[in-house]
Amino acid sequence: MAKLTLVPTPISDDKPWDAETTEVLRKAFLDGSAIVVEEHKIARRKWIANGLPREAIDNFICLNEHTKLETNEQILGRLKSGVDAYLMSDCGLPAFCDPGQELVDLCHINRIKVTALNFPNSVILALTLSGFKSDTFFFGGFIPRDSRLKALKQLDQRKEAVILMDTPYRLSKVLEELRQIGVKRQVFVGIDLNCESETLVRGDIEQVVKDLNNVNKREFVLVLGPYDGR
Repeated sequence: MAKLTLVPTPISDDKPWDAETTEVLRKAFLDGSAIVVEEHKIARRKWIANGLPREAIDNFICLNEHTKLETNEQILGRLKSGVDAYLMSDCGLPAFCDPGQELVDLCHINRIKVTALNFPNSVILALTLSGFKSDTFFFGGFIPRDSRLKALKQLDQRKEAVILMDTPYRLSKVLEELRQIGVKRQVFVGIDLNCESETLVRGDIEQVVKDLNNVNKREFVLVLGPYDGR
């Protein structure tokens, strides 16, 4: 099945892309994958500066606040037809506080795989891969050992997305506790991020518990989606 890959790039224009990024994008072009950029002019300059094929530029798909409605449907259609897509913003991690977030959300809704090239911050990466709105969020950190249900109930009262962490062997415990408190919002679990064994699951708590029934002792970041008023 086709997948959407987020491609982080340096914030500074003076920093070259790393070898993995350039090689992945070169192969993506040769394979006929969709290359999605934020602004054509900026992407063109950086693409050429990093030694990538000029002939790819004419096929760039622009996704920004002005084009997102039409472009999201176009990209989604290509993904459903089996064509991989690679998403870049002008700099940094795409889909974090930019229009790419809606594309990631659509991918989850349509059961299309989402992943990312290497990114050094698991908290921000998990939030971005969740597809939840990231314009504001709360980092709850590690769930306390004592009064866990009380702490989770308090966190569940927040309106924005909430990011949680815990030790690998407590994954099943955390999910069961969320079910106990009756959490109604969407739940995302990012496991072994940036690893070959990476697993991303999003849905209501019952679906997530079902999907992760046999998963134990793996590094994870959990995100509670923004409260939608239900």
